[in-house]
Amino acid sequence: MKENLSKVIAGVVGECEWEQILDLIEIPPDASMGDLAIPCFSLAKIKRKNPVFIAEELKNELENYKEKLGISKIETVGGYCNVYLNREIYVQNSIKKLQQDNLGVPKIGSDKTICIDYSSPNIAKNFHVGHLRTTIIGNSLYKIHEKLGFHVVRINYLGDWGTQFGKLIVAYKKWSSKELIEKKGIEELLDIYVKFNAEADKQPELMDEARAWFIKMEQGDEEALSIWKWFKDISMVEFERVYDMLGISFDSYLGESFYRKKVPALVESLKEKKLLVESQGANVIDLSQYDMPPCMITKKDGGSIYHSRDIAAVLYRKETYHFDKCLYVTGLEQSLHFKQVFKAIEIMGYDWYKDLVHVPYGLVSLEGAKLSTRTGNIIYAEDILNEAVKRAANSMEEKNPDLENKELISRQVGIGAVIFHDLFNQRIKNVDFSWDEVLSFDGTTGPYIQYTYARAKSVLRKYGKTINGNCIDFGVLTDDVTFELIKTIVGYEDAVKVAAERYEPSVIARFLVSVATSFNKFYHECPILREEKENVKLARLQVVDLVQKVIKDACELLGMQCPEEM
Repeated sequence: MKENLSKVIAGVVGECEWEQILDLIEIPPDASMGDLAIPCFSLAKIKRKNPVFIAEELKNELENYKEKLGISKIETVGGYCNVYLNREIYVQNSIKKLQQDNLGVPKIGSDKTICIDYSSPNIAKNFHVGHLRTTIIGNSLYKIHEKLGFHVVRINYLGDWGTQFGKLIVAYKKWSSKELIEKKGIEELLDIYVKFNAEADKQPELMDEARAWFIKMEQGDEEALSIWKWFKDISMVEFERVYDMLGISFDSYLGESFYRKKVPALVESLKEKKLLVESQGANVIDLSQYDMPPCMITKKDGGSIYHSRDIAAVLYRKETYHFDKCLYVTGLEQSLHFKQVFKAIEIMGYDWYKDLVHVPYGLVSLEGAKLSTRTGNIIYAEDILNEAVKRAANSMEEKNPDLENKELISRQVGIGAVIFHDLFNQRIKNVDFSWDEVLSFDGTTGPYIQYTYARAKSVLRKYGKTINGNCIDFGVLTDDVTFELIKTIVGYEDAVKVAAERYEPSVIARFLVSVATSFNKFYHECPILREEKENVKLARLQVVDLVQKVIKDACELLGMQCPEEM
């Protein structure tokens, strides 16, 4: 509708493209001011006329297109041209659109591949709340792009290489044992890692020992690699337990250890391109002309580093998956790192550097203090999810003690609450972790959305018959409340597209809140099963059916499940 209107207006105005007009069209804050509004202030600069006169000109011209565009009335107020839609036509078109496959969302990415690098926890460290953010955001972006038809490669780039493993080997040999680690698992690995860092502050020589063990790993020492692999296997068991709770899986778990083997070939390529410079014994790419620090490729001892492993990884992914775009979902604090990596790819002569995108998210803090495994100031993801499920179970017991499948529903509601809390706000915002906020079931929360879905399903269950979507009296769905609900749910396609364009799952979360709010108002003000007129009842039931489908589908894009009852 907005596109068609924009094309007509562009023809009237001249001197600008219809896409420019499309960006101008607004949805008024109050339905009494119209369904769409065209502010004419910026057009005044193009036409060199008073915006009030331009609004009148548009009104007069659009009168000729009312039937074609499905417009019932046009008004001007100040410099605005306000358009009122023919509600019956709009409702009919909207419902038919939502009845299509994929709820009318087009598969615009059907011939494209996107790699998404997310989660990427460090081996031998618990999966904490910070990892939870990248995991939830990345999973949602995967589902959003998949909805649009993209082939998505889900990559978990494990932090399974680096000096921290030298630290762990030293700590294991000094303060732990095989029996303790087999008994306590990752908990023991974390304890000895924290102890190492505390002791290294007092005994700097411990760092020399750690570096020596990591060099052994780099050189293929059998004992060092055996211990490292053991720690990695223990960690993966822990990670998979969290992923199972979230319903998340990956297509690739290739981590830093895999790509370190590809660094020598990278070094040779950089030498051939005359891009490698020696700096204090290390090999770097000089990025000073781009106002960036040097991008380190190998350390003094010849070992690989984050930059070199990431460059090797992106080259491998391009060769393997032929991606059209590669997203990196990591913390905002890694912005410089990725600018350096992407710039390195560019100056190496690869024109697809522009297809590399860092998708940053804000920091997670605990009561104002930065999370740190090194100091032990941490909250574990599994603890959050388990506590959420426990609180959901208590709430279910209190509100609906006779509910069947309470264990499953508590799991869906509790984990859904954690996911929705993270995705409701823009990803770039910092989060100060609060148990009360994360696990709140009141207000604009996951459980509120899930309850709305369950309410819609309850209505359909009570009706108990198949709804014929081909026999609808669209004229009875034009009252203010129903029309507002239909306008909201037909916005699903736009919400999915915008969420993908901005890499912003919060667009879907906020769309869901709008749907739930509109539906609950409709539920209370428009009788459904109690409606005496059969044509009105059937039409409203069709709206209920579409609402539950949209809510369930949108929740799945966030990684949430919807209980049939609550």
